[in-house]
Amino acid sequence: MSDDNHTLPYPEASAEHPTLVIPGGGADAAQPRRRRRRWPWVLLILVILLAALVVAAEFIARSILPGTVRSLVIDQLDLPADQQLDVEAEGILLPQLIGGRLDTLHLSTDAVTLEGVTGAADVTATGIPLRGGDLGGASGTIRVDQAEFTTLLAGTDLPVESVAFEPPNATLGGSFTVFGASVPISLTLTPGAVEGDLELTPVSLSIGGLDVDFDGVGGMLGSVGEDLTKPQRVCIADQLPAGLTLTGLEIVGSEAVIDIDVDGAIATDESLLEKGVCPR
Repeated sequence: MSDDNHTLPYPEASAEHPTLVIPGGGADAAQPRRRRRRWPWVLLILVILLAALVVAAEFIARSILPGTVRSLVIDQLDLPADQQLDVEAEGILLPQLIGGRLDTLHLSTDAVTLEGVTGAADVTATGIPLRGGDLGGASGTIRVDQAEFTTLLAGTDLPVESVAFEPPNATLGGSFTVFGASVPISLTLTPGAVEGDLELTPVSLSIGGLDVDFDGVGGMLGSVGEDLTKPQRVCIADQLPAGLTLTGLEIVGSEAVIDIDVDGAIATDESLLEKGVCPR
């Protein structure tokens, strides 16, 4: 019997054979993978949440503050409950609220009546204490029309029955009684302010519709006429709260713009809310 199927001999033990490498095997396979650090993401989320809370708190503060300030002002000045008053604070409120003092506060109204005089008001206060105390300072403007300006001059010796604005001047209309007859006069003057008083500087005068030279007024109206040609100071302190001081006055368009300075103690001294006094 012939041996047709040849059998290959076994390789010798000393022969080299290639080694198969199993994927994922070896020494490195035994080492665990390092986990990603998640704390930066957690920190970022906390920062975002904190920022959202700050924004929400700021929004709430800006929503509540105007109403609170409005109520306090209305109560202090004894204004009507429905008084229109806009309040606006500057800057980021949360640090100011925490510190107990507002940096700047704007208050404005289209119409407010103080001591019988009605006008639009715009006031800016600084250093407003939230836990009581004097204001750091305050100033603003009061704008009155011709009728209210007439009221301001009602207590003077001037013959004032009406006022017409002709910027930068104001023309007073009135009359004098001369030898039992009423003589109409028209006095044009430039208003201003000096040391808290209203200052009126005459520009021109007409009597009975005729322009009169200042030098001849004394001969026509005597001492009264001479007084009309001189600058006059008019105290209006008795028509404003004592805590307000007149610092300027200018005719702008159809309004008289009155600049005022506010005593910071008006927030704590109730007497400054009362009507002022003019020296006799």
